[in-house]
Amino acid sequence: MRVLVVEDDELIASGLVAGLRVHGINAERVRDAVGAEAACAGERYDALVLDLGLPDRDGMALLADLRAHDQGIPVVILTARDSVEHRLAGLHGGADDYLVKPFDLRELAARLHAVVRRVRGRAVQAIEVGPLRLEPESGQAWLVGDPVALSRREIDLLVHLADAQGRWISPQTLHERLYGLDVDVGSNTLNVHIHNIRRKLGPHAIETARGLGYRLGWRPT
Repeated sequence: MRVLVVEDDELIASGLVAGLRVHGINAERVRDAVGAEAACAGERYDALVLDLGLPDRDGMALLADLRAHDQGIPVVILTARDSVEHRLAGLHGGADDYLVKPFDLRELAARLHAVVRRVRGRAVQAIEVGPLRLEPESGQAWLVGDPVALSRREIDLLVHLADAQGRWISPQTLHERLYGLDVDVGSNTLNVHIHNIRRKLGPHAIETARGLGYRLGWRPT
């Protein structure tokens, strides 16, 4: 999952990004509304974590602009504004969830998974494709009913491929969704993850085609 964090406080932002990555969520950060609009216009994110007290514009105004321009990205408001009126205004204004500071990173991660599931039409946390069953939130996986030990990054990679519904994903797109643009990883890292997945799930678990990229070897039903 790739998430954009819109937070002007440096300490909170750095903790958010690092903490979400520990929970298997690839997080990137901008500090103001202008940066958020530019990022959403140029990149694809699975969800947005939005602080309301931004330096250039109130977060509610940014949310209204995103919804006015038909930006359907799931938004979780993360703010110190804790009154019922503020919560109702945020939810009625187009937010998918509302979380008050201070917060638990585990709860934020769970809420992000939940709003993304709702947008993608999944009522439960499990993803089933062919003989493979994934539970992204718990990090568990099964192949033909038998548990398989997969890393968080391997789970995330398989989720992106499953969400593509049989379409090819280019290496560049997959790399950006897994690691983001601001994370420097080795050029061979993606291939290593794919190799490990094939070793654990079988050589046909992920298909490769030159000029097209990758897709799951099992088709959605």
